[in-house]
Formats: sequence, structure tokens, C-alpha cells
Amino acid sequence: MRWKTAALLSLAILAAGCSSNDTKEPEPAELVKFDAEVELKTEWSRSIGDGQGETYNLLTPAVYGDEIFAADNEGLIVAMDRLTGKVNWKKDLDVPVSGGVGAGYGLILVGTLRGEVIALDVSNGEERWRSQVGSEVLSAPAVNGDVVAVQTQDDRVLALEIDTGTQRWSYESSPAVLTLRGTSAPLLTNQLVVAGLSTGKVVALDTRGGLPVWEQRIAIPQGRSELERVVDIDGGLLLSGGTLYVASFQGRAAALELESGRILWQRDASTSAGVALGYGSVYVSQADGTVLGIDERSTTVLWSNDSLARRGLSGPEVFSSYVTVGDKEGYLHLLSQVDGRFVARTRIDSDGLRVSPVAEGDWLYVFGNGGKLVALTIRQAD
Repeated sequence: MRWKTAALLSLAILAAGCSSNDTKEPEPAELVKFDAEVELKTEWSRSIGDGQGETYNLLTPAVYGDEIFAADNEGLIVAMDRLTGKVNWKKDLDVPVSGGVGAGYGLILVGTLRGEVIALDVSNGEERWRSQVGSEVLSAPAVNGDVVAVQTQDDRVLALEIDTGTQRWSYESSPAVLTLRGTSAPLLTNQLVVAGLSTGKVVALDTRGGLPVWEQRIAIPQGRSELERVVDIDGGLLLSGGTLYVASFQGRAAALELESGRILWQRDASTSAGVALGYGSVYVSQADGTVLGIDERSTTVLWSNDSLARRGLSGPEVFSSYVTVGDKEGYLHLLSQVDGRFVARTRIDSDGLRVSPVAEGDWLYVFGNGGKLVALTIRQAD
């Protein structure tokens, strides 16, 4: 029951600032007051079943064309018009979904706690295939028109044939002794599958046969206890041009050359939620609740906002001229990309916001832990 141990560990670690002698989790920082500069307008809202559920799932919606697709932990998949929220189809898989949503090339893809990857037809939700991969799938599968790439909880990376789900190859790596609950979603190009591992390494594999092209360590486990040595790469990998951006827990944020894995720059950071990129800066929401804006060329910290300490932040997302993050009390915060000041805030879901918001053009989609999916736009404050 490895995943249960990992789940407990993730909850303990994400209570940032809690020492080993504490008997009670520290309270989240109080929200600071500010004069709103813009307003987040709700365009539509939908309820997606049970949402993230009781387990520490990270079920991020996916935008594909003019639709947005969302899944709940019980296996409900909903396809909606992304501008109106109109439901185009629903599918109840009747299995516990734990990884999703992946979308592309006519497929909607999810992973399950039973170690399955399920592919649905994007047009109507009909099941195209179902493949057993041997262990829990805790992140969204990826697709490139040739293969479907999936990463399992035990640090295996697999390529499945896009038409049938038949396994093409499998790459195995020994996972860390103790890990956070979760994995980063594999990043897939035409030639490479790139995966972040629980050992703090990034590996790039050839899509044809699964042979390693390069491997790079981002974080080095340090400390005496296994808890102190946790260096998972759980947040999403980000690709911009030929540069790969990645961050680990209790480790570093780094930029790598995609073709070779060569480290272009790195600096200390600790996050399980990935990074965002915009206006020449890399944005990180750290485990302690600090949001950083880092110059991607010099690695200088341009600004730091520590007003969200202990609020259990989601990963960041760049939206228009702003950076947005959610917190465990369900608030969505909008920060300036220039200096990190607060410019807007709204509460989405009292059960909390765990997954990163999803930006698409002038629209932002936020999926709450309790199942509330909200579409937002920006307008000037009165």
C-alpha cells in the first residue's frame, strides 16, 4: 500500500513551516487587504461530480479546441463548450480516476488507481481502448499523434500505441524510498518522452524504443531522515522553444537544454507544483507559500511575495499580464508579473484549490477540490 504512505507524507510535507515537534498545523497567513486593480468575472460555472475527492488527486482540466474536459475522482468525464459551459457529453467510467486529463489527436486520456490508462473519443466520449500499466497513474497521459506516454507512481514510464493502447516499451527506474503522492505528467515531443522522477532526476527517452537519450539530476537528497531527503519532481514540466523548465521539492528550479539535458541555469527552490513562464520570467509557488518571479536569463529573483505563507498553493499560471495561484481555502490570487503585488482575488471553492489554473487566451479555468469548475475573464475594477 505504498500510495497510502505517500499520501500521508504529502499532506505532512505540504503543511509548510511545521516542525517535527509541532502537534498542530500552523494556521495559514491571514489574507492581506489591497485595492483591486482588475476584477475576475465569472462567465460560467459547472459542478463536476466529486471533484478531486478525499485522496490527494491532481485532476487538471484540459482545453482542446473549443472544448474543455474535466474529470472527477469517481470516473465522471465531462466535455463542455469552453466559452459557454454547455455540456456536450458525459461519460461515467465507474473506476477511480487519479490521473488526467490528457487531450489531443482525437483522444481524451485518463489514468486510474487500478493502473489503467483509458482513451475516449473526443467527439462523443466512447471508449476507444483501455490498457493496463501495472501501477497507479497519478498524472495526465500525454499524446503526440504516434504514441501515448504515461508515468506511473513507481517511476515507470511507458509508451502505448495511439490506436490500440498496446504497450510499445517500458522504462523502469528505482523510485525513492519515500515520496510525495503524485508524479509529474510526462512531456512529449515528436522524438522524446521527458519525465521527472521521485529521485530528483529528469530523464529523456526516445519515443521509438524507450532508450535513454539523456539523464540529468536536478536535486540532490540531503539530510539525515528520509523526510528531509524527499526531492520529488511532481509539478508539470514546461517546454518553451528548446528550453525545458523544471522544479523539485526541497531542491532546485532549473532550465535545461531539451536536446542534451545540459543545465542552463539553476537555483534553490522547493515546490511540488511546477513552474510558469511569461515576460522573460519563471514563476514558482513554493511549498512554504512564497511566490517567486525569477529572471530566466540571470536567475535573479525579481520579486518575492511571502504573504501567502502556509496557504498550500497550487502551481502558478500566467494569465494576461498576471500570475495566478490558488490556495487551500479556495481563494484565487492574481499577482502582477512586474512586481508580484496583488491585483485581484476571488473565492472559487471552499474545499480549496489544489490544481493549477488553466489559461487559454483571454479565459482562465479554475477547478476546485469540491468539483466546481469556473470560467473567468478579466475586466477593469470599478
